[in-house]
Amino acid sequence: MITALAGGVGAAKLLRGFIEVLPPEEITALVNTGDDTVFHGLHVSPDLDTVMYTLADAINPETGWGLAGETWRVMESLRRLGGLTWFNLGDQDLATHCYRTQRLSEGATLSEVTRELARSFGVDIRLQPVTDDPLRTRLTLVDGPEVGFQEYFVKHHHDVAVASVTFAGAAESRPAPGVLDAIEQAEVVVVCPSNPVVSIGPVLAVPGIRKALMSRRDDAVGISPIIAGAALKGPADRLLVEMGFEASVVGVARWYAPMISTLVIDEADADLATAVEAEGVRCVVAPTLMTSKEASAQLARTVLDVAS
Repeated sequence: MITALAGGVGAAKLLRGFIEVLPPEEITALVNTGDDTVFHGLHVSPDLDTVMYTLADAINPETGWGLAGETWRVMESLRRLGGLTWFNLGDQDLATHCYRTQRLSEGATLSEVTRELARSFGVDIRLQPVTDDPLRTRLTLVDGPEVGFQEYFVKHHHDVAVASVTFAGAAESRPAPGVLDAIEQAEVVVVCPSNPVVSIGPVLAVPGIRKALMSRRDDAVGISPIIAGAALKGPADRLLVEMGFEASVVGVARWYAPMISTLVIDEADADLATAVEAEGVRCVVAPTLMTSKEASAQLARTVLDVAS
């Protein structure tokens, strides 16, 4: 059984690989909710939905988020009306957020709603928000105010310098039911190739998660989201630098060293393997680009081989 700490496109691709090599019931994904937001009165959970749509083979292949075959009539109408449209929600995607918002208003927890949605999309792994409590990533800009993650990532195209990152609500939050058990009982704990600062960071900010992961360090494997000094998608490289770390596999190793015993890095960074191990983690060099289901499955096999 594996438990994966997950957030965003890289995690979704790796989890898609894992369901090719393991029975889905042996996989638990603990997913970041720091990206969650309310837009047009609807509760949107971007990372949960990206993982769910990817595992359902329903993801929009052009964007890496949203649903394939999407239409945008609601957004087009809002634009004509002068409404807020910087955060695009497709017509089919809106149904997911409407359902989530309805069920939350009826008293269901985010975990319960996520299980219902996953079942409706035919996703058989245990898809689990890290917490049912409000958790929001906030970024203070170097030349501006504090903003929510979606404002930073979508409205500003993550093209503004960040002075600090905080996780509002983290101190008061609790791990969702079963989350700590999933870490403690897993044969392998996987830290997916997600943004360490704003995808895995919020997960670790929930009280008890970091401690639980540190207790499983010997069985924890991470995959670097940085290849040849750059993030494949998003601002992970810039955020690492802005937080005082290198934008390299060495910086990733230093960030995760207290919590993982092994880091898988891409072949493009093979010359940095010794420097990675100087940070106190075992380094494994393997292809990490997930350009197809087959490549994702091969990376999943690598992780399992490393763990065994």
